[in-house]
Amino acid sequence: MNNRSQKALVTGATGFIGSNLVRELLRQGYAVRALVRRRSDRRNVAGLDIELAVGDLLDRASLDAALSGCDVLFHVAASYAFWTPKPEDLYRTNVTGTENILNAALAAGVKRVVHTSSESTIGIEKACVGTEEGQPDPRKLPCHYKKSKYQAECLALSMGERGLPVVVVNPTTPIGPFDAKPTPTGQLVVDFLNHRMPAYVNTGLNIVDVEDVAKGHILALEKGRPGERYVLGNKNLVLKEVLATLEAVSGVKAPRTRIPLGIAFVAAFFDELVTGRFL
Repeated sequence: MNNRSQKALVTGATGFIGSNLVRELLRQGYAVRALVRRRSDRRNVAGLDIELAVGDLLDRASLDAALSGCDVLFHVAASYAFWTPKPEDLYRTNVTGTENILNAALAAGVKRVVHTSSESTIGIEKACVGTEEGQPDPRKLPCHYKKSKYQAECLALSMGERGLPVVVVNPTTPIGPFDAKPTPTGQLVVDFLNHRMPAYVNTGLNIVDVEDVAKGHILALEKGRPGERYVLGNKNLVLKEVLATLEAVSGVKAPRTRIPLGIAFVAAFFDELVTGRFL
């Protein structure tokens, strides 16, 4: 499916993945409309040749207006927090918001939707490689963010039964430009470069260039099959390998002290609980 002469609405356009997607869409000749909240930080899309539609995932009328005249939808927006004192806010944005935008897309006659999910929804078993066929046990998902993303993905895939063609993409751990917040991985790099990493946890991760993730979204739109999902990832690594690469590139010495994952998680949880800045 080639939509390069058509108009795309992008939710989450001011964020990390969304702003890179907007740039790639423009490079490939798409007309872009970005859904932005009234108080969104718009620096990531400043100066780009795009339309801005002010709206909110919880305001159906604003979504109907934003989708008017659009051919395709990229639903990238999500609330991202591994811990929050109000988990209902995550479900409101990630699940109810997804339901609202997909219902609006169905009503607007949108030709295809790409829904941005997460690697956490592909059900990676210990010592196994995750694939698109994997399904997690919802009871074992460790936090409300992952549970909400799983519910949103199930909802998105079910829309095909109502006639809305939805393709799901599951990015792994993106890094790259316009990570303004930053994401936890971006913060890890910042902390490393500023000598704020005295020790490390040798956890596994799959790092992918965010610009490749953006291209993957467009490939999912043009070539993906509705009702299916596609992992957008790269090479499986352990954190020690990532830190060694950062050391080689920057000259900053990588930490040599390794701490157990359980201790690190508890320490990080209470640090973020106290500071109130978890993600």
